[in-house]
Amino acid sequence: MKNNLFVAIALISTTFSFAQISSIQVDELVDRTLKTFNVPGIAVAIVKDGKIIHAKGYGVKSILTNEKVDANTLFGIASNSKAFTSAALAMLVDEGKVKWDDKVIKYLPNFKMYNDYVTNEFTIRDLLTHRSGLGLGAGDLMIWPDGSDFTAQDIIQNLQYLKPVSAFRTQYDYDNLLYIVAGQVIRVASGLNWCDFVEERMMKPLEMNHSAASFLRIKDTTNIIAPHVPIDGKLKVIKRYQNQLFDAAAGIYSSVNDLSKWTIMQMNNGQYGADNKQLFSKKEHAEMWQLQTIIPAATRPPYNTHFSGYGLGWFLSDVKGYKQVTHTGGLEGIVTQVTLIPELNLGIIVLTNQQSGAAFRAITNTIKDSYLGIQSEDYVTNYSASLKENEASADKVTDEVWATITKNKKDKIKIDFKSFTGTYKDNWFGKIILSEKKGRLYFASKRSPQLTGEVFFYKDTNYVVKWDNAYFHADAHLFFECDASGKAVRLTMKPISELTDFSYDFQDLDFSKVQ
Repeated sequence: MKNNLFVAIALISTTFSFAQISSIQVDELVDRTLKTFNVPGIAVAIVKDGKIIHAKGYGVKSILTNEKVDANTLFGIASNSKAFTSAALAMLVDEGKVKWDDKVIKYLPNFKMYNDYVTNEFTIRDLLTHRSGLGLGAGDLMIWPDGSDFTAQDIIQNLQYLKPVSAFRTQYDYDNLLYIVAGQVIRVASGLNWCDFVEERMMKPLEMNHSAASFLRIKDTTNIIAPHVPIDGKLKVIKRYQNQLFDAAAGIYSSVNDLSKWTIMQMNNGQYGADNKQLFSKKEHAEMWQLQTIIPAATRPPYNTHFSGYGLGWFLSDVKGYKQVTHTGGLEGIVTQVTLIPELNLGIIVLTNQQSGAAFRAITNTIKDSYLGIQSEDYVTNYSASLKENEASADKVTDEVWATITKNKKDKIKIDFKSFTGTYKDNWFGKIILSEKKGRLYFASKRSPQLTGEVFFYKDTNYVVKWDNAYFHADAHLFFECDASGKAVRLTMKPISELTDFSYDFQDLDFSKVQ
């Protein structure tokens, strides 16, 4: 779920060039990564030719306890859970209980999109391929941040209010909500809820004995990471995301040891165990790894990628002539990556307990390059430079906003907050209340109570909300539309920083004043 963009810059050769990386070199690489990106703990596994050749934890599970990470330490794998959802549906296809191109309304009659044609034509395949026409992360505020009271049925009901940004099946825009809908299809078709299906039908036969389909279902929490977020330059442990509504899109907790079993099965066409049992058929495995939605590819060194896209629960591309199957995942304070190169029978798993995507990319790409036999750049150094550059650019924008607000306070600009107080309603997000207390204006969401904060005057009818939870890194603009008397009648929003996670989709909200 985290939207971290890092631009590769000048190539610098390293000691990892043209030789398969050793465990000692992995140790050195991860140690540099921990320090450079201020990540408390990382776990790494390398799977090759059906065997685990490296599985190890580094650093600590929590800066509060300093307990060490090991290969069985549980991390939230976030959107890497999506591949489990597609695999569950593949199993149901094998059993004849669903077809990829069945209409969703066959299983969920109340499913409704903004457009009637799209509603009637929307298939199970469409739920998994990010081509619905909805914008990036549309509607995620119903699940993000943790603590909302929305249900799966609310999401199914509210999809109809989310306006598309492109024509149906014409453009890639990553979404989470439709995977939640896919979880409901699994429930209807199988008679099991998503968590039960994943644990009983998938984790149990694969002997993923430490894993769970949701944090709240973990039987033993003695070996689990805490999520960490940098706040004002200091790393802090934050409250863990626990909303089970998100499970089919991002709920699983697992370890590198357990995920290695999952990747071995994936690269063995669905087979697992000494007697080669089949979790799902080779036919449906191939279907999951077929390109469904095109993503524009950047053809540049070192990978010379010619195609890129999304399959069913996986990102697909070519790297140096080999097919790459991968996915990332992110929750607040946790980011992860699973990368498979099937023709090399290679799997790389990197799990972290801080939200720097640069960290897992640096590790994954360095290991990958050693097996591709290409000269590897110094990803740790280069990604660190890119990250600092991106943060500096974003800080320039946010600093200007807060400097203006500070000046407004200093100039003692008087604002009639009563013109803006009241209850506002958005069709899918519900109500928010703007209230005045002791000469200050406050924002409070009725259905997502973590979204509370003080509102400050910026300029004209543009205000800014600073959330009480600093670790959101998602402060936002408020744009008021006023009537002839100067009273606010409408409110829209957008994030201040370009680095705000896309799941804070404030730009999709359209509030009308109702009271």
